[in-house]
Amino acid sequence: MSTPLLTVDALTSGYDSAAVLHDVSLQVDRARIVAILGKNGMGKSTLLKTIMGFVRPISGRITLDGRDVTGAAPNFMARAGMAHAPQEHTLFQDLTVGDNLRLGVATDRLFRQCLPEVEAVFPRMIERLGQRAGTLSGGEQKMLLMSRALIARPKIMLVDEISEGLQPTMVDRIAQALLRARDELGIAVLLVEQHLDFALSVADRVAMMKLGEIVEEGTRQELAASDGLAAHLAV
Repeated sequence: MSTPLLTVDALTSGYDSAAVLHDVSLQVDRARIVAILGKNGMGKSTLLKTIMGFVRPISGRITLDGRDVTGAAPNFMARAGMAHAPQEHTLFQDLTVGDNLRLGVATDRLFRQCLPEVEAVFPRMIERLGQRAGTLSGGEQKMLLMSRALIARPKIMLVDEISEGLQPTMVDRIAQALLRARDELGIAVLLVEQHLDFALSVADRVAMMKLGEIVEEGTRQELAASDGLAAHLAV
């Protein structure tokens, strides 16, 4: 049995010593998509930020590709093969689409080599390489965030609420991009979502988070059949 790409073991984390996550454990296998579901304020984004290194854990352990990376800085995590598409738009609004994409790769040569991968999923980004990122629509900015993560050719992407505020056709495009990343590029994905149908359409495994804890976990088929899943997401 292969070793999981990402392992989170008994992770407690939060802000100013106030814990938001409580003893969270999960695994993401290579070339698999794991979705973390839950309502707002349950700690989902804090989990991704802690894994990426933006929030320092209080206790627990994070392992990436067999290496202990607990408390490592975001730049180290990026070099180790992790990409982050955050819920907050972290684009450089005054830079062009092309310049924002270049931030995801080390050299111009690699940038040119990776452009076909972006074009295969988000051709609109290639059409807008010279356009300022701040003039893109909300959906296009989400596509640019995803493209910047993909162009880095990471081992794993952390994707936070990417479907929020998008039209159904755009959600479908994002779903196709995630599936292609998994199936054709071998990229693992840890996906934080509230959009149940979208998450279940792409995820291999699903975990339900409530008040900073994982309260239910299983395959998408198991959780899709669970009465508890809808109850946890209900307002």
